[in-house]
Amino acid sequence: MAPSAARPAGGVESRRYRHDELFEYGCRVLERIDVPRAHAREVSACLIKAELRGVDSHGMVRLPVYARRVQAGVVKAQPDIRVQPAGAAAALVDGDNGLGPVVGAEAMRVALDLARTNGTGFVGVRHSNHFGPAAYYVEKAISAGCIGLAISNAPPNMAPFGGRTRFLGTNPVAVGIPAGQEASLIFDASTSVVARGRIIVAAHTGEGIPDGWAIDPDGYPTTDPERALAGAMLPFGGPKGSAISLIIDILCGVLTGAAFGTRLNTLEDLTAVQNVGHVVAAVRTDLFVSDAEFRSRMDEILRSLKAAPAAPGTRQVMAPGEIERANEARALTEGIALADAIAAQLTEFGNALGVPFPSPVPVSARS
Repeated sequence: MAPSAARPAGGVESRRYRHDELFEYGCRVLERIDVPRAHAREVSACLIKAELRGVDSHGMVRLPVYARRVQAGVVKAQPDIRVQPAGAAAALVDGDNGLGPVVGAEAMRVALDLARTNGTGFVGVRHSNHFGPAAYYVEKAISAGCIGLAISNAPPNMAPFGGRTRFLGTNPVAVGIPAGQEASLIFDASTSVVARGRIIVAAHTGEGIPDGWAIDPDGYPTTDPERALAGAMLPFGGPKGSAISLIIDILCGVLTGAAFGTRLNTLEDLTAVQNVGHVVAAVRTDLFVSDAEFRSRMDEILRSLKAAPAAPGTRQVMAPGEIERANEARALTEGIALADAIAAQLTEFGNALGVPFPSPVPVSARS
């Protein structure tokens, strides 16, 4: 994730909030609409993890639409999630149209259980919803001492390479790999030039967007976030990102029995079920060599990467996840930065449910 993706920037006013208070606010909002406490904690933790990592496009800005979908009856507050074995090291999770972070977390739990017994665990998911930052799930694998993979399809908000209308999702991919003394490697990215949530945030805050992120409804490049949201995102790397997005959609949608392509309804459509599909996987690090040897070799490759000569104007080569880790360390100490426009919307939404939004951290109180 590029440094520019970390925080509201430019002329946007923002204030910092304690992560634990934002977490509790999210829990209380969801509990008010009949989401069980354990599920509310999972969803809120997922959104807060995005904020801590500096990926505000998948953070608290998503809470109102998650809640509105539950209130509208197109997402179940209390799903009956079912697990169907699919071979010795694979399973299919039917999310029963539950909140995405709840379903995704259960899928990774199943994958880890399979990996403990078989070395690997491969889990397909259907009947789910937007599951937030994919890094949230691979961190669960790392915590269990495994390599983790998480991918998901998404509604068609991106034009395929050479096209001018929506067909592909901004389908994310995350990989997490534990190390020894070095910090774990965590890669998390959408297959669009930028996550669509970044454009949603820009539309909320009145910012423009860089050229090259999206096209308008007529297929022309635009820097207006409203025109971009009405138009289509662009894939990263041209034909490469376009192909990777299509492959993710096939694995998460076609393979699992979930919706795919233009069959996927948008998150903002409060009249329609989505049936989003995910795939998560876990691999034990001692599958081919001992765990100790694997971690030693991971340390070696990460240290070699960071010791590589830096390009002019760059202080040091960084491993995937280092920027987000620095963001998290700062946010845990100083608070999570939320744009005032986003905080105002969360305040209004919370007030309607009788849940007060927390006060910002006084500047004098920051460490």
